[in-house]
Amino acid sequence: MEEKQSVKDSVFNQLSGINVNGHTEKKPSGNNRELTYLSWPFAWAEVKKRFPDATYTIYRDEKNRPYIEDPDFGLMCYTTVTINEQTHEMWLPVMNGANKSMKRQPYAYKVWNGFKKQWEDKYVEAASMFDINKTIMRCLVKNLAMFGLGLYIYAGEDLPETETEDGQQPA
Repeated sequence: MEEKQSVKDSVFNQLSGINVNGHTEKKPSGNNRELTYLSWPFAWAEVKKRFPDATYTIYRDEKNRPYIEDPDFGLMCYTTVTINEQTHEMWLPVMNGANKSMKRQPYAYKVWNGFKKQWEDKYVEAASMFDINKTIMRCLVKNLAMFGLGLYIYAGEDLPETETEDGQQPA
């Protein structure tokens, strides 16, 4: 058990020490905030360099679709990642640019406009396969963060906590 735990710790320690900042993008989100996204090809490449046997799986429903659907809440994608016999699962809703859940049909919702002092309609387009594909790959990156890669991004931090022996951030 002790040896298995040290293997799991070493996966997290190796991946959490990687500075991913040069491979992120910032995109506007609701409430004048920006969200940071890590490039999935970079994330997967960094994992495979260190753990060549790493695998991921995209969950598919009974109709072989890469998402599940709830008519009230929208579409959700799931992935699992396995590294050194440790598996983490992750999920992510399919969302539009305002981070509103997307469904197979367009829909409207109301928001309060404080300047006009009235309720206004906002609209969410129907999800496309492109939206679903983006969500799957973002879910994969979120899944890899559970193993340590870029986890600090989700905490709103700028740099990983670990440093190299010379006190510099890892490349």
